[in-house]
Amino acid sequence: MLTAYSRKPRAFDEDVTRLGRLFTAHVSIAVDSAAEREQLTEAMRTRDLIGQATGILMERMDVDAAGAFDSLVKASQRENVKLRDLARRIVDAHNAPGGRGVNER
Repeated sequence: MLTAYSRKPRAFDEDVTRLGRLFTAHVSIAVDSAAEREQLTEAMRTRDLIGQATGILMERMDVDAAGAFDSLVKASQRENVKLRDLARRIVDAHNAPGGRGVNER
């Protein structure tokens, strides 16, 4: 929504009003597009992170991808933590010095 003010009464004629509506429509589309792009970018990062955590659990628990993901989801619900946050903790712990990351094996 665009709010315009003027010092004079009836300063905005029909053309100016139409132009203002057109401007707000374009700005709205641009803002929505930027928000959607940001959400998609975050979703891709989150997907990769969850995939890494799933792989770590597959190796640790000797289960398939479905079993590891199910364990991740159940732990997320049990701990009342977002799935991506739990995945981040698992990946960070795995990659920490003394963890079971690639360089520590």
